[in-house]
Amino acid sequence: MTTIHPINISALMQKYNLKPHKGLGQNFLVDEHALERIAEVADISHQDIVLEIGAGLGHLTRYLAAEAGRVVAVELDKGFIPPLREVLAPYDNVQVLQGDILNLSPQELALGEDYIVVGNIPYYITSAIIRHLLEAAAKPRRLILTVQHEVAQRICAISGNMSVLALSVQVYGEPYITSRIPAGAFHPPPKVDSVSIRIDIYPSPVVPPEKLDTFFKLVKAGFKHKRKTLRNSISAGMRWETEKTEALLAAAGIDSRRRAQTLSLPEWIDVIAQYDKMSEV
Repeated sequence: MTTIHPINISALMQKYNLKPHKGLGQNFLVDEHALERIAEVADISHQDIVLEIGAGLGHLTRYLAAEAGRVVAVELDKGFIPPLREVLAPYDNVQVLQGDILNLSPQELALGEDYIVVGNIPYYITSAIIRHLLEAAAKPRRLILTVQHEVAQRICAISGNMSVLALSVQVYGEPYITSRIPAGAFHPPPKVDSVSIRIDIYPSPVVPPEKLDTFFKLVKAGFKHKRKTLRNSISAGMRWETEKTEALLAAAGIDSRRRAQTLSLPEWIDVIAQYDKMSEV
């Protein structure tokens, strides 16, 4: 790893008359050890294109630029673009863009089909960003994201504690927590601890692409009323008679009295398979 000198964040923000914006979830990861660890976990080569979400003042961008062939650093806050360009001036392989990642597609950014995503993303749009990237026509090879500890636990959940978020990620790739990051590693410190999470994307979703719409409809119906049984929740969400839901679940070998969070991803896949058979009749 190339030696990278710390940024004097207080002096830089004072120079440009900037303050962290709570509404945008601006808590900048400044701990050099944590930054280096994220870059290592990303497993970047000089042939890789990296999309960084929420570049901030370039703390992490410098570590990515030292390893990657090209870095596309996206920052929402217009006020941070001038200091970001100053910090990244020594790196000729970084493209700084101002914009909302949710309004930008990988195709627009010319990332190709095998790029890597790294970012310290605002907690309140974690789910939206992950879905936006994983449902894009050109998907990343892997994602390394700094997220709230609780959110990471939900993403990596197993049957018994599943959620729409967990299934939405795990249908596309394998997530796991790589390291914990205390609040004190950020400026300003958030009220919660964070973790770095890596999601290795499968070559194809575990549910066939043409079945994904049905998969998400059934999953969302199942979780719409989490305290209800699958029989009642799916029936209400899909506007089916309970007999139809019971028949579907029975065909998949699932007790209709169970609740959505208890089903594993393979069990949901079985439900989709039986739904297809019923639809063919």
